[in-house]
Amino acid sequence: MGGAFLKPRALGGVAIVALLALSGCKTVSMDDVTGSLGAPSKPASNAPADLRAFSDQLRQRYEAHPDDKKIAMAYAKSLRARDLNDQAAAVLQNLAIKNPRDREVLAAYGKALADAGQLQQAQSVLEGADSPDDPNWSVVSTRGSIADQLGDHKAAQDYYETALKLAPGEPSVLSNLGLSYALSRNLPQAESVLREAAASPRSDMRERQNLALVLALQGKFPEAEQVSARDLSPEQARDNVTAIRQMISQSNAWRDIQTASAPRKTERMSVDAAAR
Repeated sequence: MGGAFLKPRALGGVAIVALLALSGCKTVSMDDVTGSLGAPSKPASNAPADLRAFSDQLRQRYEAHPDDKKIAMAYAKSLRARDLNDQAAAVLQNLAIKNPRDREVLAAYGKALADAGQLQQAQSVLEGADSPDDPNWSVVSTRGSIADQLGDHKAAQDYYETALKLAPGEPSVLSNLGLSYALSRNLPQAESVLREAAASPRSDMRERQNLALVLALQGKFPEAEQVSARDLSPEQARDNVTAIRQMISQSNAWRDIQTASAPRKTERMSVDAAAR
């Protein structure tokens, strides 16, 4: 995840989107795209115009060399960075057809399918990308996020715990695990794990905004605002928490999560235990 650039999101929707679109490691890194591809190594900035210009340059290289794995992977990553997930999946599908046993290609293809909402197909592709003898923590975590989106939170949590054995303390996995507990209506346990994720020196805005979301779901609005303000301006942090409050008030599902979780006194499983 190092060196990755974050896609801009609408203010007030950062934390909400994070919970509704769980992913193994959604931030898209362009670190492996070098000047040898005939394009800059990264976008000039995170501005939509710069992301589009960067992607267009990679598209030209891809159209000239459609069978080049490195170029195709880089182009697909640039599309995912712009949330053009269906297009990214199409590029990677062509690459996977030509490289049916390449686990790196299958992993990228499966993640793109998951981003595009093609969950069952993504799970099937990622199963081929995974290996019991040499598992990839990011692939395992993405399989967990798909299980969460399909409503199988217990299976999802098993995937995350396996991923944490492979990558102890990885904040993106801890964040997904915490969100899975939230979806399982166990907000205290979700908060505990998300605090650990947000405290990691490798954490970024996503982990902190997910923690803010779970704090707000428990009615801890001032603290949620403080956490949001680590990455947003005070006004934006207030807007973010206000949006979460509105979401809760307008959704029976979110109120059910609050109601089911509030009286629970379940012993929290430590993050260390999850990683073993």
